[in-house]
Amino acid sequence: MFYYKYKDKLIISKKKYEEYASNIPEEHNIKSEINTNLLTSSSFEDFHEISQDEGEEYDGTIYALNLLNPKYSRRSFVVSHKEHLFIEEETLDLLKKPQKIEEEKSLNGANPAIPQWVADAIEEKRIISLNIGYENWKDVIEYKEPEKWKINVVGLGDVGGTLLTGLKLLGCEKVSQLGLYDRDENKTNRWKLELGQILSPNMVERDINIVRLKEGDIFNCDLFVFCVSVGVPEVGKEVQDVRLIQFKGNSKIISSYAKMARECGFKGIFAVISDPVDLLCKVAFEESNKDQSGIVDFKGLAPEQIRGYGLGVMNARACYYAMENKQTENYPLEGRAFGPHGEGLIIANSIENYREDLSKELTQKTKTANLEVRGTGFKPYIAPALSSGSLALLSTINSQWHYSANFIGGTFMGCKNRFLKGCTEVETLEFPLQLFEELQHTYKLLDELYNS
Repeated sequence: MFYYKYKDKLIISKKKYEEYASNIPEEHNIKSEINTNLLTSSSFEDFHEISQDEGEEYDGTIYALNLLNPKYSRRSFVVSHKEHLFIEEETLDLLKKPQKIEEEKSLNGANPAIPQWVADAIEEKRIISLNIGYENWKDVIEYKEPEKWKINVVGLGDVGGTLLTGLKLLGCEKVSQLGLYDRDENKTNRWKLELGQILSPNMVERDINIVRLKEGDIFNCDLFVFCVSVGVPEVGKEVQDVRLIQFKGNSKIISSYAKMARECGFKGIFAVISDPVDLLCKVAFEESNKDQSGIVDFKGLAPEQIRGYGLGVMNARACYYAMENKQTENYPLEGRAFGPHGEGLIIANSIENYREDLSKELTQKTKTANLEVRGTGFKPYIAPALSSGSLALLSTINSQWHYSANFIGGTFMGCKNRFLKGCTEVETLEFPLQLFEELQHTYKLLDELYNS
């Protein structure tokens, strides 16, 4: 392994940086996807090689260089296991907890021996995998998390307004400002008044600032929240999967905002609340990474900047229905939710004591919960806005575990994860074989739905 210092940060690599330009891997036709001129020695002119002993003395965040096709790989992620330190391909296997292997061997024998202090840093969540296939990969090293977050919300309908209410009530410790934007100025004015008049008598000095935004100010924030939605069926006109009906209309709208984020050089989180979150995340990633002529150059939003918030309410609904049956009441502690907010959803009754019959029953109840609410004569937006929206967003900025869709191997897949140091750490589990096969089916389904 090789060790470098860059702006007082420690960089580790399994080979010398000079070798990357001359030894580009062929996986996924990477040579046609990246600008190889970025990998010349001038790209690393500020790198200074140091000894392993000097590296061992460093106690900050460590960045592990890797070169993968940006079309199918994140720019960065928190390394959870030593087997993930220098991966050669990003797949759904990143959700699996690696089997115990010999201390000095990697999963496929491809990694060099890992010193104990590096293994310790992985356990301490101090190592970030850094994909130099992205032109702006140095942005990861220079990232600084805000002490208090400026959050801008676009789309002030039922979901957006409810989400903002949750953030106003619960976010005073971490949120400094809530920015409001809707093309209907009456909605913006309404929520400026309403939110400004929600105030605890004990929080005057720590209150969140509420501001109306002009379109040009939308990306002047740390967290952008997309709540615009078209094509939501009226009550009484229910369909089995509402979110897919919304995809066509919402994808056109989110494309324009993704391009705007690129133009603004947006460095924060691009959060998608509108349905279908996983597919819209992919639209945002692809559209933001095209230049004006439509050529993909990967100069837009990085995959880890884009997060889809729809799975939180599915987990909450699963918890609700799990309490109806003694056989599933262990779900809140042992179970997990995976996949999209709709068709393809997987609710596992338990990871350690997985039962397919109980899981399928719980999944079906969770998937159709929105229809049950519609049966009362109302649109099902309150629980989604709070469980998938406000609460999950606050968990994100507090680096707490939560459910959201994240980029894995070119597809945005919902799972439990947390946001650390500007990157994502996904929860890894010891999956029963049958359950992981279900996950792979959903993963493939999401790709097919996007390309259909």
